[in-house]
Amino acid sequence: MSGIILEANLIDELLAEQNRLTPVERFAKRHDGAGLPAQSRYYRDLIPSSKPGRGQQYAFAVNLDVCTGCKACVSACHSLNGLEENETWRDVGLITGAGEAGEPYLQTVTTACHHCLEPACLEGCPVLAYDKNPETGIVRHLDDQCIGCQYCTMKCPYDVPKYSHRLGIVRKCDMCTDRLAVGEAPACVQACPHEAISIRLVDVAEVSAASQPGAQIVPGAFDSEYTKPTTQYFSSKRIPPNSEPADAHVLRLEHAHWPLIIMLLLSQMAAGIFLTLAAMRAAGGGPFGAAPLATFGFLGLNAGLAASLFHLGRPLGAWRFFLGLRTSWMSREILAFGLFAGAAFAAMALCWVLPASPLELAGLTGAAAMGLLAVFTSVMIYADTRRAFWALPLTATRFYGATLLLGATATATVMSWMELFGTAHLASAIRISVIISLTVRALLLGWELWRAWQSLSDASNPCHRSEQTVRVLLPWLMPARLALFFLASFFSILAISSSGAVPAIVMSLALVLTFAAQLLERFSFFAAVTAPRMPGGI
Repeated sequence: MSGIILEANLIDELLAEQNRLTPVERFAKRHDGAGLPAQSRYYRDLIPSSKPGRGQQYAFAVNLDVCTGCKACVSACHSLNGLEENETWRDVGLITGAGEAGEPYLQTVTTACHHCLEPACLEGCPVLAYDKNPETGIVRHLDDQCIGCQYCTMKCPYDVPKYSHRLGIVRKCDMCTDRLAVGEAPACVQACPHEAISIRLVDVAEVSAASQPGAQIVPGAFDSEYTKPTTQYFSSKRIPPNSEPADAHVLRLEHAHWPLIIMLLLSQMAAGIFLTLAAMRAAGGGPFGAAPLATFGFLGLNAGLAASLFHLGRPLGAWRFFLGLRTSWMSREILAFGLFAGAAFAAMALCWVLPASPLELAGLTGAAAMGLLAVFTSVMIYADTRRAFWALPLTATRFYGATLLLGATATATVMSWMELFGTAHLASAIRISVIISLTVRALLLGWELWRAWQSLSDASNPCHRSEQTVRVLLPWLMPARLALFFLASFFSILAISSSGAVPAIVMSLALVLTFAAQLLERFSFFAAVTAPRMPGGI
């Protein structure tokens, strides 16, 4: 008898569910019953009836209980905004976990720009191509202002800005601000068949208070304290504490940014050359002509700066870099390297016109100081993104280590050619430069091997996933680097133990091999970094 009652109750529930109108049916009923009312009446429950008041702003709200992951929101956003084939401003991910009783937990998550209170994209942009509307709080991207430097894609911890290779600029969600202004719902809100997405007014002070260190808008999202995202996710179900993104353990290679790799290495080599020259002159180095070395450093620096232009989608707009000096390390780097180039030119000219004079020493010292400052701004560009693999101590060690290594190796190489052509007797200076390069090379290699072992052996280490990426997806990289470093060391030792034309030739080989090894190191720096993003799919 009890079985019959249970079956009857189940049938009653199914029949009752069929009688409840779906969002699509409610929409159709409104449409048929009221003719063709204004668009705002269709979705008056999904967008605010009034504009934000003092201390408020618009924000996305997502009801996780009714999100099915159908991606209608993704398609609508793509269609309405005319996005490119692989360009998305809204994505759908998946969170997985297990409840207390062991039952599985699966939850789809739709996400777009969070229109943060303190948007990292805006603060990082060197040309102020972002604007946070003071009335609505919507963060918009100004396409005509963008130079395509892509720094905002590194700064944003939610993978929101997307770079368009065709247009040479970055683009992102603007909450369909033009539609909201006339009372129409954004495309994603309008398209969702289950009304999972809506626009709400949020209190800025409450969002700021909730964005404490360690807080996340959903499991797997970046620390909310960084940018203070305003998107609100709701669910009547308890999210298990062990929940994580479905792609939490997926290893992927990020974009390598080869123009930036070339720029960083050449500029750091130039800084190292001027630092070595200034140190030699300050230490009472012999009256050898420093002009060839200064010229080599100046030309290397300018070659690096020229290579960086190929990273920009719209390089002709880079002159506006000064607009972001107050907040953007990218702007500060451009300024620092501009000053470094000027100081390097002045030092080079003094080396040619007034060799071995106090003014030459002053010029070399100024160029070295500006070079070290420029390298520091490069360090901060990446450290400021808060990616663990780019943390300040790690990036500073990499960049200043490369400065010393490449600078000393290049100095020894140029001096070897100067010695060969009889312009100066530099055997002792070459020997000192080679010893410096060998020492720095050994220290860097030992540090990298120790750090890689430490990260791989501890799954809780912030760099564990990055080192896993190198080990699994780039298994050839470390053996290749070791081979290049050992060959470069061998040729460097051969240079100081030989005579005639051999030192110049083998030191040139050592420089090429050292540069190649640093290319691989900087490739892993960009490609293996774990870029934070919202939860993705399997």
